[in-house]
Amino acid sequence: MFAAFDRPRISLRDAMAEALTKVPDVEIDPEGTFKYILVRVKDGDKQKDIVRGTKAAEYHNHIFDKVKPALEALGMECECLGGGKIEHNGKEKKIRVFGESTAFGKAEHSVSVEKLKTVFSNYEITWSDDKK
Repeated sequence: MFAAFDRPRISLRDAMAEALTKVPDVEIDPEGTFKYILVRVKDGDKQKDIVRGTKAAEYHNHIFDKVKPALEALGMECECLGGGKIEHNGKEKKIRVFGESTAFGKAEHSVSVEKLKTVFSNYEITWSDDKK
């Protein structure tokens, strides 16, 4: 009857850190060329950067306008660090990161590439400061 009291207790700080680990590092479309943003997510004193990109977004801020409320609903803060474009070729297992966002400036593509490599470890992933 009192089994719930026998469970180990989790501190609020541990619960918050766990919530942050549940936020996927990368969510991008499986194919095509599209806009992407690099976002810093904060949960208390913990933080991490995530990559989000989709063909559905006409502008970079459209991506952020969906990401921000979803993270805030989980009690997290977020800030867009910049944007660019991703060219994703699933057949050839290649991703190219390039360009910049007019609204948010250029993302640190090297950081974005490191995040992409965690999910697409068997891909060739490159980046450049080229605009096209």
